[in-house]
Amino acid sequence: MRHSVHLHLPFHTHHRQARYDVDMTQGSITKHLINFSLPLLLGNLFQQLYNMVDTWVVGNYVSNEAFSAVGTVGPVINTLIGFFLGLSSGAGVVISQYYGAGREEKVRQAVHTALMLTLVLGVVFTAAGIAMTPLMLQLMKTPAEVAPEQAAYLRIYFAGVMGLLLYNMGSGILRAVGDSRRPFYFLVVSAVLNTVLDLLFVIKFHMGVEGAAWATVISQLISGLWCLLVIRKRFTILKMQPEDKRIRAPFVRRLLAMGIPFGLQYSITAIGSLTVTYAVNGIGTIAVAAVTAGGKLSMFFCCVFDALASTMATFAGQNVGAKKLDRINQGLKASSIIGCIYCVLAFVAIYFFGKPLVGLFISQDSANRQMVIDMAQQFLIINSALYIPLLFVNIVRFSIQGLGYTMIAMIAGLMELVGRAVVAMLFVPSLGYDAACFANPVAWILADLFLFPCYFSCIRKLRKRMYPEQAAAAK
Repeated sequence: MRHSVHLHLPFHTHHRQARYDVDMTQGSITKHLINFSLPLLLGNLFQQLYNMVDTWVVGNYVSNEAFSAVGTVGPVINTLIGFFLGLSSGAGVVISQYYGAGREEKVRQAVHTALMLTLVLGVVFTAAGIAMTPLMLQLMKTPAEVAPEQAAYLRIYFAGVMGLLLYNMGSGILRAVGDSRRPFYFLVVSAVLNTVLDLLFVIKFHMGVEGAAWATVISQLISGLWCLLVIRKRFTILKMQPEDKRIRAPFVRRLLAMGIPFGLQYSITAIGSLTVTYAVNGIGTIAVAAVTAGGKLSMFFCCVFDALASTMATFAGQNVGAKKLDRINQGLKASSIIGCIYCVLAFVAIYFFGKPLVGLFISQDSANRQMVIDMAQQFLIINSALYIPLLFVNIVRFSIQGLGYTMIAMIAGLMELVGRAVVAMLFVPSLGYDAACFANPVAWILADLFLFPCYFSCIRKLRKRMYPEQAAAAK
């Protein structure tokens, strides 16, 4: 399978003027993983927090229809924006590999190219999102009572999507050079601002779902602009020289070669989620509300997996640049141990505390409140019992991405799509809500069956490429 890893001799004794970047190619592996992932985890938690705030405020102060509208926009947003999020991940891999190899000039040039692409794509996604919203809602069979509220939210969201894109690319750049703390700071400020604006726009000014959308857009824009300011002012390694401020075709090609498969993987995964949403919409609004509430809480618990995954992408990227393949294997083993311990703790927490936590998202005045809570708890129990397969989907896939084999990530996304689509289209219509609860676990297991052999194959190929003498001697 073709890949786009560029191998260079590392030189880690070179002078690093910036005190914010972190070299993960040397020192304690476990310490690096924990120190890098903790800010990511806290950032992800705050990300989920301000997503939850929208849902909670609307669910308690507007209507159940508005709650379902805001709670189920995720698949639509991810389908359209997921491509860019993948592109930013691909850019992060490229930059981390240059960083691990000690090629600072290449780092700066790649950063500038990535930011310019972000501005161009921001305009494209704004127009595409607004134009495609009605079609997406139609294809999802969005209930008539929910559709107007959902369309209003999405139009505002896509109109202000540039802030989200700037933050994701900027934070990806910072993580690539080993800084996971500042993206967390940005998200804290964004979450607090989003909460304040939600309360102001929805409760005080009675702006409904449109108020929630404006709160999200404004807070994302602030975090995006702040991220760019830090890149420009704080990081010596990222400060542009006059010769760096040009769009170079080789960097564009490499970023696209790495990022497009990433992007397709994100979009494919989102399409898989859309198939489940489509199937659940056919069951009724109670099932929609249950999956919405259960999914929101599950995403909160899944933040650990996202943090470990992003950590492994940076860790693998830097170490493949430094030609330290054994260190990558050790990092994957360490992250697996940490993740498995967490999976057990998460299941226990959901089993005993899932219902009261889900109840936070359901209006006290809802006629079917207890039914929704019980159904959401069923969803959570089934999904959390199989969090270990989800853990490996994340850390193995992102490790492969850090190695530079981006097509594998896309194919893994296809495996997840197949799993969700089969359950949604074949089993949900006949078995109902019970089948919908198993859509995600089936997708995770199928992806794992593909990813594990691919990871070891990638390591073998890189070892042969990097150390041909050893490969020849082994024959």
